[in-house]
Amino acid sequence: MMYTTLAIAALAGAAAARQCLNVTVPVQVSARNGVFNLATPVTNIDVTNFILDLTQQGTNYSANILEGYQTVTGNYTIAATYCHPDSGPSNVVQILTHGIGFDRSYWDLSFNNYNYSYVQTAVDEYGYSTFSWDRLGVGASSHGEPVNEIQALLEVDALRALTMNLRLGTIPGVSHKFCKILHTGHSFGAQHSYALTAMYPTISDGIALTGFSQNGTFVPWFALGSGFVQANSIDALSAFPNGYLAPGLPTGGQIDFFSPGQFDPEILALAASTGQPVTVGELLTFGGEVGSINNFAGPTLIITGNRDIPYCGGNCLAPPTGYSSIPATSVNFIPNAKAFEVVIVPNAGHGLNLEYSHPFTYATINNYFGQNGVAANATCPSGSAFPSVSASVSATQVSAASASTASSLNVSSASGTSASSASSVPSVSASVSASHVSAASASTASSFNVSSASGTSAPSASSVPSVSASVSASQVSAASASTASSFNISSASGTSAPSASSGASSYPISAPSGAGRRPSYAGPRQSGVRNHGWYEDGRA
Repeated sequence: MMYTTLAIAALAGAAAARQCLNVTVPVQVSARNGVFNLATPVTNIDVTNFILDLTQQGTNYSANILEGYQTVTGNYTIAATYCHPDSGPSNVVQILTHGIGFDRSYWDLSFNNYNYSYVQTAVDEYGYSTFSWDRLGVGASSHGEPVNEIQALLEVDALRALTMNLRLGTIPGVSHKFCKILHTGHSFGAQHSYALTAMYPTISDGIALTGFSQNGTFVPWFALGSGFVQANSIDALSAFPNGYLAPGLPTGGQIDFFSPGQFDPEILALAASTGQPVTVGELLTFGGEVGSINNFAGPTLIITGNRDIPYCGGNCLAPPTGYSSIPATSVNFIPNAKAFEVVIVPNAGHGLNLEYSHPFTYATINNYFGQNGVAANATCPSGSAFPSVSASVSATQVSAASASTASSLNVSSASGTSASSASSVPSVSASVSASHVSAASASTASSFNVSSASGTSAPSASSVPSVSASVSASQVSAASASTASSFNISSASGTSAPSASSGASSYPISAPSGAGRRPSYAGPRQSGVRNHGWYEDGRA
């Protein structure tokens, strides 16, 4: 791929220990998107009707309006911020991917003199380089048609492109070739990181999935709680076309992201005033990213607030029998992960970076990486030649609603929280989740059908260790552009996304080991997750 610098600007960071650049990165990406028989919502009544249809229990609205698939290939621009210590680039870079409702500033909030900045912690205190980016359709990155273009797996392919080019030193203004790359994501951004490593298990050296689980039972609560309206009815987002949605009131953001008594009211006001929209297409394809088995073999951390609404229904410590938390069920989906660990942040909500407990969250992530062979100064492999990253996607490694494998995956009932093997599941078109089916997938050649959500079950937990760490409140530190992009659509029949190996090379995943300094916390166990009537598709 050819990259040219459209904009590079030095930032005057609040901390003297880091140097940052704003960069604009042209990328060519391709994904097999869903084609939905849905007119773009025009009025706020249309938006509300869409959300009500999307979240109706016992139905799969995404599947009901899915007409087929198409390969979307286009040239887009990604707005990003790269930072490194004053001493220069580290050997390891963290790619930071934000979730719904935010742009890349989620990772580097200026609020309270950057006290809430994850970037400041990772760079200044731990010595990492960081690369945060606006997802497609958000902030200063390219915007596009909101139903059939800007979907989940197109963004995952953008993440792939950014990853490969950080490896090669071809990001504008960032010539350093990083020998190790970590993927840290929040919510929808965590799902992107999960999907990327499921498709390309050797593309990352470690993942931190924040505000995440693979229980989709409660995602409708998030969609309904948001109070979505047309984004262009909000003054700050007036440039967005119809089909881009945003919460109509700050209350929507509070319900979805903030735990009672755990945040500064001024940061809620900031989040509301700087919030970013989500497309109809993203909501329709939200759930298919993480229902697949992921053969990633690097360090894997999940850290989620106990009061997380979309991934835990407000109580992560009310898990299925045999697990210490709802996010702990992910051990079934990432069987080869190195040093798999789940940490539950007491009292925290979904927006971990915005709450008083953020220092604990930041330290947990960066200490985890350092303890598992991917500290900022980790030794690079000898030589500069890395084998090509190839897509590794099979019938059991794709999402339960993605467009690109040979057979379908079962989805579980709301009380089961994980998916069964695809090998025993017939290829049928049916219901996945009331609000979070992905009809789109990127990067494999064969087609895929969605399996029925009704009556399916999760793998047995009897042989699964309890891996969730719950920490007490005393162990938590308290502290207070829109560009139109062109895209080409080809027939879905027999099409596939370009191989990641074309034009770029990457590295092998090592299995780093290291003595952990942070203690493991044994948390209380609760059994019996309540069934609120929503189906879930083995993701969150």
